[in-house]
Amino acid sequence: MNYINFFFEETELFDFPEELIKNRIFNIIRDISKSLGEISIIFCSDEYLIKLNEKYLNHDYYTDIIAFNYGEDDSISGDLFISVDRVRENAVKFKVPFINEITRVVFHGVLHLTGFEDNNPEEKRIMRSREDHYLDGLDLNNFYR
Repeated sequence: MNYINFFFEETELFDFPEELIKNRIFNIIRDISKSLGEISIIFCSDEYLIKLNEKYLNHDYYTDIIAFNYGEDDSISGDLFISVDRVRENAVKFKVPFINEITRVVFHGVLHLTGFEDNNPEEKRIMRSREDHYLDGLDLNNFYR
């Protein structure tokens, strides 16, 4: 099975360029010579995500994303849980449109599923560079919420 699905849990729906994001995710996976399995992207609330963070990672703090990697061999599969609350706050903090920040976080999660990490300054620099690369050229102007 090769697919990407989006879900909303305990958060309001918002407009986003689903097909555009899916196509860019295909590019990310293709660029590292892997194949797409199944990726679920779950947009949720802070409270929903902190419960997962506590239960599965023993972390008692808010975060913008948690990635669960289920990939095997060259197949990229996993669940990305993204806190819409955190992303909204970060968009204000970094003075970027919400849609740009949520798209960055989606790409960040997919990059984690493909093996990129961000545990030290050099890895963070590389991760940010890859996020910027995949954001470059996307027309997100019609999605402002």
